[in-house]
Amino acid sequence: METNTILVIGANGQLGTELTSELRAIYGSTNVIASDIRNPQKDPLPNEPFEQLDVMDAERLAALVDQYKITEIYMLAAILSAKGEQNPIFAWDLNMQSLLNVLEVAREKKLSKIYWPSSIAVFGPNSPVDHTPQDCVMDPNTVYGISKLAGERWCAYYHEKYGVDVRSLRYPGLIGYKSLPGGGTTDYAVDIFHKALNGEDFECYLREDSYLPMMYMPDAIKATIDLMQAPAEKITVRSSYNLGALSFTPKDIYEVIKKQHPDFKISYKVDYRQKIADTWPNSIDDSQAQKDWNWSPKYSLEDMVNDILEKLPEFEF
Repeated sequence: METNTILVIGANGQLGTELTSELRAIYGSTNVIASDIRNPQKDPLPNEPFEQLDVMDAERLAALVDQYKITEIYMLAAILSAKGEQNPIFAWDLNMQSLLNVLEVAREKKLSKIYWPSSIAVFGPNSPVDHTPQDCVMDPNTVYGISKLAGERWCAYYHEKYGVDVRSLRYPGLIGYKSLPGGGTTDYAVDIFHKALNGEDFECYLREDSYLPMMYMPDAIKATIDLMQAPAEKITVRSSYNLGALSFTPKDIYEVIKKQHPDFKISYKVDYRQKIADTWPNSIDDSQAQKDWNWSPKYSLEDMVNDILEKLPEFEF
């Protein structure tokens, strides 16, 4: 059987940290090359083999693909929703050109598979908010959402025109504890655990009733790998699959944490991120992912909270 040699771009990020670790557990450390624009700071960030890479540098990217005989790329580098609104032109340039550089190297060098994450940010104020379907009105009004929607169309284009096997998931808000959040609108659901465990009060920038789709990181990793391991003939969506797991409000997650930390207090000071959250769905219809590659999440809200409160103290930031 031919060996997969995988390049993870953006391996130091919240998703990249855990995905790289899981890919190495499956394929072996030497077959998974971590890369990022920054060097890893410390464990548990991925280290060897590691290459510093600015994905905007197409020549350097192509050289790494040749050097390591790369067969698959997981392209995770992006400017996220909240940070993107602070510098929209830079966010557009980075989010789009990085994807195009990867799609081009995949086309030119005939790589076997590409993974690129999309987001629920592709939906907008006129998208159905409950059980948002796979195909519907999509009118994102953040630069992050606009770039993800454009990226989905580029992925479908490269598959249709050039046969590139590119696969994608529309992630909801991702919640993990092994790295710090990276500037997304749903970051509160990560930060709240740090405050609870440190005995600090938590000030939330979203309203207490802001109901949003979320997912615990182990489920996101599982979905990503399940999608990439599925036979190509099973993949019917070449833009990006809807992906659902949990939906909850800041008040909901606070109430579950409070069961273990009864003195924990929350307050609300709404900022610009609320306007972003207001354009996103309440819940996601992911029946196509269930049908095509048997997607099913494992963690409930209570399961996730209990797991994070138990394991987060092992990680110091």
